[in-house]
Amino acid sequence: MLEAIHHIAIICSDYKASKTFYVDKLGLEIISETYREDRDSYKLDLSLHGRYVIELFSFPNPPKRVTRPEAAGLRHLAFKVNNLEQTVGKLQEKGIRLEPVRIDPGSGKRFTFFFDPDGLPLELYEG
Repeated sequence: MLEAIHHIAIICSDYKASKTFYVDKLGLEIISETYREDRDSYKLDLSLHGRYVIELFSFPNPPKRVTRPEAAGLRHLAFKVNNLEQTVGKLQEKGIRLEPVRIDPGSGKRFTFFFDPDGLPLELYEG
């Protein structure tokens, strides 16, 4: 049956801005980058600590996704971190604005949210 999540696919509106965000600011590593001329589209495969996690796609004029109020579909993408303050500080140094840190009432763990260039909600969850 199912063994693990293989990857998460994200369609961005500004390929250069999203590539900079995920690679230079969040530190994901490029596995491969392909331009698909027939689709006028880029496909960027990204890894986190050597593990394939994100396919970043660009397409000409993608439609906007409804995100608020709570629309059906993927709600957010969460990254596990060991030290929330340290990670928040590093992202703030790179110009990323984050929401205030909160505590998950169910687990007692601390977390915060921030957004990619298209407003996709991303979460840091202290593990």
